[in-house]
Formats: sequence, structure tokens, C-alpha cells
Amino acid sequence: MELHILEHRLKVASISKENIQMFTYGLMKLAFLSSKTSCKFFSLTETPEDYTIIVDEEGFLELPTSEHLSVADATWLALNVVSGGGSSSSSQPIGVTKIAKSVIAPLADQNISVFMLSTYQTDFILVRERDLPFVMHTLAAEFTILQVVNGETVAADNRGVTNGFVKPKLVQRPVIHPLSSPSNMFCVTSLDPYTLPSVTTLLMDVMFYSNGVKDSGVGSEESGHIRFFSFSLIEGYISLVMDVQTQKRFPNNLLFTSASGELWKMVRIGGQPLGFDECGIVAQISEPLAAADIPAYYISTFKFDHALVPEENINGVINALQVSQAEKN
Repeated sequence: MELHILEHRLKVASISKENIQMFTYGLMKLAFLSSKTSCKFFSLTETPEDYTIIVDEEGFLELPTSEHLSVADATWLALNVVSGGGSSSSSQPIGVTKIAKSVIAPLADQNISVFMLSTYQTDFILVRERDLPFVMHTLAAEFTILQVVNGETVAADNRGVTNGFVKPKLVQRPVIHPLSSPSNMFCVTSLDPYTLPSVTTLLMDVMFYSNGVKDSGVGSEESGHIRFFSFSLIEGYISLVMDVQTQKRFPNNLLFTSASGELWKMVRIGGQPLGFDECGIVAQISEPLAAADIPAYYISTFKFDHALVPEENINGVINALQVSQAEKN
């Protein structure tokens, strides 16, 4: 398999709910008028706590400088596993559980922190730019490592890390953070970019103004529902993650679905904000799922992590992760 290092240099940032209106102009431009910008990598995820933005340096310039924009103190690079060649964003998704053993676990073993963004099309593994030499050294035995330079995929430069690595002993990685599972059911979908103008007004309302489904805010947290919506526009491909109530607001036959029309349930990871320095959180979740052969999408946000698993697997997933939690005690 190939590991592609994409050329986007990314920023990860957070905007509080109460201050989102200060940034809507720039965010709308990045989402709906991307041809007017130089941005090629943009993702916006709303959670109950905040909005998380992942955007390349060109797109970051579209956002106003403000004390209300919290930016992680590193530049991130996106890695993408491609099976059988082909372009990264248009390849068949591998799934975070499929790369748990080959990518996620080895990086955790070397104390390299990752930030995950699964989309309808593929899975992006974000690593700090300064960690790239160690990432390449760790994964070189498993992958052909290529990098994208000026749009062309070429052999990656050897970053000169040749020693100092100790092959880690295999250790158990118990789940150490609290887990919760909202009652919402979610869909992971996409749409043809040419149809985006026909739903721009609806998307703007969902993303910034209506707080999701109209009149659903009353008692929603108490009933176990949470607010979660993710929009990504990466290298021309759109990905959407929304709950089924929000999906019903969209015209029929506009959104892509899998052949099975699969619905997903969420596992939220974290009781307190997770931060960016702890290593192995994604591995703690993805390894038990990989062992059980359960597919998953994984979306990291500024404060918490989120795994989406097939609806019919949610009880087994919770049990497997709780067993892992128990092993640490």
C-alpha cells in the first residue's frame, strides 16, 4: 500500500458557539465560494461545545484575526493511505479500523500524536509537521511513502532519521477516557459539487443559524441527542456527517448514500477536553474495533473525539471498549 503525504499545510482551530457569527462570512466563502479562494482543504465540524476548523494556510487567511479564534500551536500535515494507487481523495475509503494496525498503532507506539478526519471518501491522518521525519521512519517498512508536490505525486524525500528508534514492546492500550453514546443516528454522505448551489441556503441555515432541526433544541440534550454536523470540502470532494433528523431537511435523491443505506451510531471519547499532546487515543479506540472487524469513521475535534460505527454494532462496540477500560484497573 501507499502512504501519501499531501501538500496542504493545515491549521486546526476552534470557535466558540457564541462567537461564530464573527466568522460566518469567511467560513461561507470557504464552503460555498471555494473557487474565489486558494483553499483546497477545509473542514468544519460543529459539536455541542464549539466549532472545529481544519483548513490549509491559504484558507486560514480568509478568517479574521480574533481573540475568539483558538488555534492549535502547530502546523499539521495530512496523510492518506491509498490501496492500489490512484488519487487520495477519490480512492475507496480504507476505514480507520483498517489502518489501526498498520498506521495508528505504530505511531502511538512511538508517541506520535495524530488527529483524525474521516470523510465519505477517505480517511486523513493529521500529524504535526515537525513529527514527519519520525512518522516516515516508523511507517517506511509497511508503506511506499509518496508526497504530493505541486499537484504531482513523487517519492518522498528521506528525512534523514536513521537511528535512535527502539522497536517498542507490544503493550495493551486500554481505553482511559470516559465514553458516551448519544441517541442520534447519523449518516455519512456526500453530494455532487455541481448541486451545491441548490442547497447552499439550507446548508448555511444548518451550519450557522438554525442550530440543526428547527424546534429540536428544547430538551434535546436531556433526551440524549447532541448537536453534531460536519462539512468537508477537500480537493473538490464534499463530505457531510449529519443526524437523520437533519438529513430529512434535504431534497430526496440529492445526497449520496452507500448501497446499504447504512446508519451510524456515535461513541464520544473524553470527559474533559483531550488536548493535542496525549498519544494513543485513536489507537485505544480503533484497535479493539479492528480486532472485532467493525468498520468506523473517526473525527477528532478541538476538544473531543468521535467514532461512528454501524448502528447494529453499537452495543458490541460499547462492550468491547468497556472491557478495554476495565483492563486498566
